[in-house]
Amino acid sequence: MATEEGRNVVIAIDDSEFSEYAFDFYVQQVHRPGDNITLVHCSEYASLIHAPALLTDPVVVAELIKEEEVKVKHLVDKYSEKMKKIHVGGKVKQMTGKVGEAIIEAAKGENAAMIVVGTRGMGKMRRTFLGSVSDYCLHHSPVPVLVCRHKPVNEHKK
Repeated sequence: MATEEGRNVVIAIDDSEFSEYAFDFYVQQVHRPGDNITLVHCSEYASLIHAPALLTDPVVVAELIKEEEVKVKHLVDKYSEKMKKIHVGGKVKQMTGKVGEAIIEAAKGENAAMIVVGTRGMGKMRRTFLGSVSDYCLHHSPVPVLVCRHKPVNEHKK
């Protein structure tokens, strides 16, 4: 869970404002000197490859994969710059598959003491039908999960 230097912390990232808020919240409110940060990103390769309309055109699939790789590089560069700017070290772990499962797998692999995720603040109905990464992590994680809400609850109801 923790090394002599500090805790191992897994932070889930994607290209959303919610993910960025969770990262910023962790850095400003939770981070301790010596923490070992692993940023986990789960690519959308699986969903690209399994899209029924694309199965017949490998050129389209290849182009979409190339676009995803560009997005991932931009994301890694963005968070690397943020970490460098605030003098926080860490690494990025690229995962594939279902996002919630990938985050839990990464946390176990990194012997994490904590997982940090953002949330879109979906209502119960949308969460039931669409699923929620933060909800999945809360129910399946062997370690504490910090779910960072981007806006106060009452602002989502307006």
